[in-house]
Amino acid sequence: MTKQRRLSWSALLLLFVLVLPSPALSQRPAQKTTSGPVTEKTAPKVAETALTEEQLPAFAVSLVMSLATEARSFTDVALRPRVLARAADVLWDADNVNARALFKRAWEEAEKGDADEVTIKTKDNPPAMVQAMRRMSGRDLRLEVLNVMVKRDRAMAEEFFAELKSDSDLAKDKSAAPSKDNWVVPEAVSKRIQVASALLNDGQVDKAIEFAAPVLNTVSPATVNFLSELRTRNADAADRIFATLLSRAEADPASDPNTASGLSSYVFTPGLYVRFAPEGGTSWIQPDEPPVPPANFPAALRDRFFQVAASILLRPLPPSDIGARTTKLNVVRRLLPLFEQHAPDMATALRTQLVEMSNSPTQDFMGTSNPMLTQGIKPPPPVEDALEQMQSKLDRAKTSRERDLIYASAASALLAQGDERARDIADKIEDPEHRTRTRQYVDFEFVQRAIKRKAASEAIRLVQTGKLSNTQRAAGYIDIARLLRDSERQRSLDLIEEAVREVNRIEGNKPDRAVLLVGIANQLVAVDPVRAWEIIGEVVKEANRVEEFNGENTLHFALVTGSGARFIRVSGENFSLTNVVRGLAKDDLYRAVEVAKSFKYEAPRAAVTLAIASSILGK
Repeated sequence: MTKQRRLSWSALLLLFVLVLPSPALSQRPAQKTTSGPVTEKTAPKVAETALTEEQLPAFAVSLVMSLATEARSFTDVALRPRVLARAADVLWDADNVNARALFKRAWEEAEKGDADEVTIKTKDNPPAMVQAMRRMSGRDLRLEVLNVMVKRDRAMAEEFFAELKSDSDLAKDKSAAPSKDNWVVPEAVSKRIQVASALLNDGQVDKAIEFAAPVLNTVSPATVNFLSELRTRNADAADRIFATLLSRAEADPASDPNTASGLSSYVFTPGLYVRFAPEGGTSWIQPDEPPVPPANFPAALRDRFFQVAASILLRPLPPSDIGARTTKLNVVRRLLPLFEQHAPDMATALRTQLVEMSNSPTQDFMGTSNPMLTQGIKPPPPVEDALEQMQSKLDRAKTSRERDLIYASAASALLAQGDERARDIADKIEDPEHRTRTRQYVDFEFVQRAIKRKAASEAIRLVQTGKLSNTQRAAGYIDIARLLRDSERQRSLDLIEEAVREVNRIEGNKPDRAVLLVGIANQLVAVDPVRAWEIIGEVVKEANRVEEFNGENTLHFALVTGSGARFIRVSGENFSLTNVVRGLAKDDLYRAVEVAKSFKYEAPRAAVTLAIASSILGK
């Protein structure tokens, strides 16, 4: 964009900021900003003359273009492409020429950021293992730009996709070369699937299928889990693609036991993808919720899976390849119960092979004690068995830390089955901090379960009596208030005020207070906008205290056990700053503009500005 064009947009913005909202847009005059909460009396005054409805789109465009100009000098390098891409998305219908230019600038900024690994090596300087996990998850800025771009123009997204490393380029880089069993896939493949998944989540199913189609010809965690996601939205299309994938796997001489294990994920454990290593180790991808076999799965397609899996598993292996035999041994152990239940005729041959391999040399260090042999295949052991296993492990434990992790694992197992004895087990943990965090997690999980069942009265009781942190208690009240907002309005408002009191008790310099206040404002926009404006003023104050707040933060609560960790995440539209500002902008556009100006840090200010513009443009 030329310097003259930038000046013209700035001049246009100045012109619009000096005008007064019309009565149709705002029923009350806005006042000068103060340091306290934004209220009816303290709302900022921004105008002297009314804007017409015809002028509003140009005003929105001017807001976005001024923000895009500002984004070029953001101190946060990762924020630049994110804001530019979202600005392009907001402008797409109103000013397509500038929107396309912004997408290109966003890509350029993303390339610079990825070259410097700004999303990998953050300012908290995480350890190398964390950085590696971020790389594996495809965490980079180009992917974020593509996620937004592809929703608007697939051809443009494909053009930029061509700039990613090709398979041949990756093959030259030993550290990035695809693994034999497709556990690690080329960058272009993983990003294509991730972008397609973003389209699925946005409800653009047909576009998602078209975009993913070029890479849906191999078995990998990326492709199979995408098909599992697709099946929840278009089962027929997903099943057709999976049937083709089965035929390809059957005909491919390179298909190995892990291929069969990966295919089983689609049929029986969507989201849970298990891979066994030649040295006896196990890798897996675990969904947030326990995997549930797909409903109404076609019997013919299920039988076809067993036919293909058996043909792969019964292929002979060189006796000298101990690693391959180890992998095959574990895959057969995992899948044999499924064959016995659904394809008993094929199970006989696999059972015979299992006996032979069990008596041959392998590197099977864990043996049948590997929990991933049954994860998602068999139901969890009865509660009493879990308690017996806990006691057996406690008898062998040598330190208090070992005992604490055993108690945490047992509490997690009981919690997974909804057994309230999880609280008693958590209270046995010796370390005070670990005990408190575990008990809070357990109680909050029970709250979340009640909310999912829409059992509002039970959820209220659990929030009031549970050993929760102030953050958890406030989050619980907010979600329950949402449940009751339409049916019991006054009770919902009372719970919101309880949430406000809990927020005021939170200490420290984390973004939790701002995130929860945003959640509160979201519940108030439609039912009490005056109070919502007051709360958004408090959001500004909290956001200006904590640089980490960006308007899209997620609250995380962890349960650390001897076998890993579980997480509860609180986020989504109900805690989105963008969502609440869009609602407030419809109530008083110019007051919302002043709120945007009052944010000290770049990220929330940009999020609010784009929310206002999208509200005007009807996005």
